[in-house]
Amino acid sequence: MLNDLTDSLALPVIGSPMFIVSGPELVIAQCQAGIIGAFPALNARPAEALRQWLEQISEQLRQYSDEHPDAPAAPFAVNQIVHPTNDRLEHDVALCAEFEVPLVITSLHAPNQVVEQVHAYGGQVFHDVTTLRHARKAVEAGVDGLILVCQGAGGHAGRLNPFAFLAEVRAFFDGPLVLAGSITRGEQIAAARAMGADMVYMGTRFIATQEANAEASYKQMVLEAAAGDIVYTNLFTGVHGNYLRQSIEAAGLDPNALPEGDKSAMRYGSGGSSKAKAWRDIWGAGQGVGSIDSLESVATSVATLSRDYRQALDALRRL
Repeated sequence: MLNDLTDSLALPVIGSPMFIVSGPELVIAQCQAGIIGAFPALNARPAEALRQWLEQISEQLRQYSDEHPDAPAAPFAVNQIVHPTNDRLEHDVALCAEFEVPLVITSLHAPNQVVEQVHAYGGQVFHDVTTLRHARKAVEAGVDGLILVCQGAGGHAGRLNPFAFLAEVRAFFDGPLVLAGSITRGEQIAAARAMGADMVYMGTRFIATQEANAEASYKQMVLEAAAGDIVYTNLFTGVHGNYLRQSIEAAGLDPNALPEGDKSAMRYGSGGSSKAKAWRDIWGAGQGVGSIDSLESVATSVATLSRDYRQALDALRRL
């Protein structure tokens, strides 16, 4: 089933669905460049806008593939927050079924019901996990693949080292594994493949692109930041994540003295989200920011990643 998603890819990469940042323009550009583009369903607001987004993405990718039969667009993905407070979930998954979205990425809760609905139309479900317990629960729910969100990933992230996490999950799951966490370079994609990952998840690398729906100051902050500027905290959403120190300071907070967050305050869906306000002003990014030093198009970024990935594979073969 993995081949159904990867046959048209220029690189084994999924563009991570990023709150606010990932919209139709970014997703379309990523798919046309040959990687899987993804966006959170909750980025389309109000809920009725999700139909418009799916129509736009589906039609533009179909047209592009018709015009480029030798290098068609990659498939796209929609991220669904499977959290009890997401009162849009049923509506949003139903639209994904109507448009037969090839890949649904689920997060923050066991995705049993979503798996059934997506499998019914022939789609696949990959689930974000940060712990072995969550990985096992997702496998029990019948997901097709796991996204291992490791230490250093932008936004919500776990604490596990990728070497340890991937090896332990592979011991009980032989399906597709996607590795996430500080991956911003082509040689790092090759390293992930060498470790046994099938694909990688890249978000921060695409914040500083022309097509990203991010403020100019956010993009510039990514270009100027280094790994030491990333702060890991659960203050803003109740779930631990990585944020840019400079944006925390701009909000009048001391990044070195942040209080603990309240997980019970998390809310998603039409009723609003605790992270909506936080991530509008306090910006997520991963520890790989130090490798990003230029604002360019998605096409240029993917071309560079592809060149460096191929060179790294050649170097590995010579070892």
